[in-house]
Amino acid sequence: MAINLDSDVHRRVAVLDLTHLKRDFIAQDEFISIPDFLPPSILNEVLTASENTTELIHRNYIPRHKKGGSVSRYDIDCAAPVIAGLYRTPTLRHFLGGICGRELNLCPPNDPHTYALYYYTEPGDHIGYHYDTSYYQGARYTVLIGLLSAPSCQLEYQLHTKNSAHAITQASIELAPGQLVLFNGDKLYHRISPLAENERRVALTFEYLTNTRMHPFLHFVSNMKDSIAYFGFRQVFSGAKNPPADT
Repeated sequence: MAINLDSDVHRRVAVLDLTHLKRDFIAQDEFISIPDFLPPSILNEVLTASENTTELIHRNYIPRHKKGGSVSRYDIDCAAPVIAGLYRTPTLRHFLGGICGRELNLCPPNDPHTYALYYYTEPGDHIGYHYDTSYYQGARYTVLIGLLSAPSCQLEYQLHTKNSAHAITQASIELAPGQLVLFNGDKLYHRISPLAENERRVALTFEYLTNTRMHPFLHFVSNMKDSIAYFGFRQVFSGAKNPPADT
């Protein structure tokens, strides 16, 4: 039976305390984790769809920083459109904006990182500590959703790293299937610890913006970063020629 993404998300967020979540989000320097966020109906649909992307994974290795696989929005649009549909769900964006206290916009259609799948499938797959630096004129909020988890492959993070008046807080989570994490990309210092033998981790990411403008030079810088660290030059530069329009 076909699912109704917006209705299923609406039923889930209706039982959550938005005031409490917003308070915690602010207290944690614009970071929040919500266990079991995705309803089973949507989680199962996304998991099934993600299997269609396994032949499209672009693997990369940057010594001392990153090893793993990624699938960009361009391939997701073709192979797993339910993910694109979930990203655009009005109820989800309104709910996330309510936590942030800001109006969140969809990324432009030529941004390959709008939504992506991250695959950790080989021993040692990881990504080192980094910020999700925004090249846009406004803030960029990152959403991570667990699809398959691995005990060794933890999301390790530090809060308040840019706030000299607050002690830095360090913690980690496994990012269980269906769990959602929301944070301001310019504030959260985070990494994914190395994958152990006989494990597999898959995570979904969404990006939302407070301002969709970007200087052309910074757009080139952003594309170069995505080409080298995530999706490859062919996917980033050829995929952007005829991107689907967001609504």
